[in-house]
Amino acid sequence: MKIIFINRFFYPDMSATSQMLSDQAFALAEHGREIVVITSRHGCSDRTEHYPASEKIGGVTVHRVPTSSFGRFRLFGRALDCASFLLTSGWHLLVLVRPGDIVVAKTDPPMLSALVYPICALRGAKLVNWLQDLFPEAASVLKVGRSWASKLAFAVLGRLRNRSLCWARANVVIGNHMARRVEQLGVDQMCIVTIPNWANGKLVYPVPHQVNSLRHEWNLQGQFVVAYSGNLGRAHDYQTILQAIGIVERERISAAALVNEQDQSYLTSDSTALATNPVEGKTRKPILWLFIGSGANYSKLQQEVVKHKLASVVFRGYQPRECLAESLSCADVHLATLRPEMEGLSVPSKVYGSLASGRPVVFIGDRGGDTAGMLRRNNCGISIDQGDGAGLARALIELAENTALTNEMGRKSRQVLDEHFELRHAVTRWQTLLNKVADEP
Repeated sequence: MKIIFINRFFYPDMSATSQMLSDQAFALAEHGREIVVITSRHGCSDRTEHYPASEKIGGVTVHRVPTSSFGRFRLFGRALDCASFLLTSGWHLLVLVRPGDIVVAKTDPPMLSALVYPICALRGAKLVNWLQDLFPEAASVLKVGRSWASKLAFAVLGRLRNRSLCWARANVVIGNHMARRVEQLGVDQMCIVTIPNWANGKLVYPVPHQVNSLRHEWNLQGQFVVAYSGNLGRAHDYQTILQAIGIVERERISAAALVNEQDQSYLTSDSTALATNPVEGKTRKPILWLFIGSGANYSKLQQEVVKHKLASVVFRGYQPRECLAESLSCADVHLATLRPEMEGLSVPSKVYGSLASGRPVVFIGDRGGDTAGMLRRNNCGISIDQGDGAGLARALIELAENTALTNEMGRKSRQVLDEHFELRHAVTRWQTLLNKVADEP
């Protein structure tokens, strides 16, 4: 019995879905599973990168299918890339799959499950959907295609997708809000399994600033670094961050003045462990904003930074996987964001890497959602409403001023990663699920 994963990107690509799939595939292969991955020959961020058509990596057999390579930044080109992958991966699966095999379909590209499920039915294989997001709902929320024809197409695609979810042996979701949304689509609750995303704690770990060679190379010494690492796409808000950068740079307001502005501390609203006032007599390091990655809104943010002549912002490209510990540890605090209307349709997986690096997380989005709730329960971060740039600036100034508090929240971040969101926990959950599906007639 083979376990066949299908996703558009796989190791050594650095996209979030690739890293999740790569971690799980290699770990399951180490546990003696026969793992096959069907993926594309191109990278996510670098479309000129061409990988071998077939190879074996870490015990995983990888089949890379040809696709178009227009890139992710133009919607029409991205749609063609997705469509070409659906065609070539579907044919490859038809050739590879055998009765009794388990096929795990991820959600890159969208509608992959709708293609895979009739092939599984024809070949006598078992389908497990691994939902990183929900399409076409996410596309509708992000206003991708506003014409009547697009709305009609989304309705048809939604029905096909729902049929594939109901037919599957299991549907793996990455958050409780997503589980509820999938159940509302008519999927049996017994076929919905929540397995959160994770970080590999052996690959990503806290690196002290004084021995972090990347922090020295990027000239970050003596500064309080607020980092955003990963994809900054259409589902992510950058305007709130931009507002906060402008406030911190223009006003140079003290932490005390910011707190008194609304007579509250944004930190105390999320954690009982936080002081109600900034620490008197302490000087804070200058705040520097570090953005590592790419994405549709990444380039927009770069343009805004140049337009407004913001001097405290640094941009870097994706870092190699082996450098993630140092890259993520460059920060004193990490940012994560998800538009509130996307809650339940996606989860910002970059949060888990931030936890692994032992840094607090400041989340911008729905304060009643899965990510905000996790940070609040574990006192390892705080949440800010989308659009509240002043609140974000206030919170970060407080953290910059109170080093002891920032370090304690960082310690709790790594602790919650080790206890709940480390790779080994996800592997155990996947092993249990795969055994259950394999045993079913």
